[in-house]
Amino acid sequence: MTVLRRTVDTPLPLMPAAAVTHSTRSVRRGDIIQVMRGVYAPRDAWQTLPPWQQYLARVRAHLLNAPGDVLCLESAAALHGLTVVGAAHDIHVLGSASATARTVGGVRVHTSAHPDRVIEEVDGIRLTSIADTCIDVARTRHPAIALAVADAAARVDERCTALTLVTLNEERASARGRRRARWALHRADPAAESPLESLSRAVAEWAGFAEPELQVWFGAEAGDGDRVDLWWPQLRIAGEADGLLKYDGRFGDPRVAIKKREDRDRRL
Repeated sequence: MTVLRRTVDTPLPLMPAAAVTHSTRSVRRGDIIQVMRGVYAPRDAWQTLPPWQQYLARVRAHLLNAPGDVLCLESAAALHGLTVVGAAHDIHVLGSASATARTVGGVRVHTSAHPDRVIEEVDGIRLTSIADTCIDVARTRHPAIALAVADAAARVDERCTALTLVTLNEERASARGRRRARWALHRADPAAESPLESLSRAVAEWAGFAEPELQVWFGAEAGDGDRVDLWWPQLRIAGEADGLLKYDGRFGDPRVAIKKREDRDRRL
């Protein structure tokens, strides 16, 4: 099935070996770095990328070598714009029914039965659908990471409601990982705005807190007051999940951002 949207673009220029003059010498000088076999990128640009964008670049580099592969798990998640935690992941692809499960050169081939997965073709790339990618991650990864991916799926695609994801998980022919996936899929919520919020929700619940309300406004009408990420009305406790990106200068003077945060905290 082809859907009318685009995959996430490569965060830096990728150069196949044929486009690089004296690649070995350039790597030794530190001008470029080998992203995947036979694919290079400018070293300085690579080193400025956060881990999840480095992984996205590796996935894109693999597709230059093997454009016909079907991506799944974190590799499909990266191209769909879903949450990917860290960069030390293999490239995950679905093999044919006759293929052998293996990991070679950082590429892991999965051969589990997948006739009930929807394979999409987007921008010429074949990959598991957002819903199927979400379920695959929920069945095989840590529940907190699964929740971050489920929340992202609900944000990216309005069809990926908690009910839809739970139903698809239960309808899969294979029961492997089904029970494990339920916790995260039942909690998928598009109101969670970042992976850190999703991970915070998971930890708060495991610490004994009830499920919080998300993105609650105080002091004025919505859009003109102060908003908190997490709110427990019974306890009158608010929770915030702010990463360093908010204060590293990419959104303006960090001193101004910190001052606004302090004023907001006083009002709350």
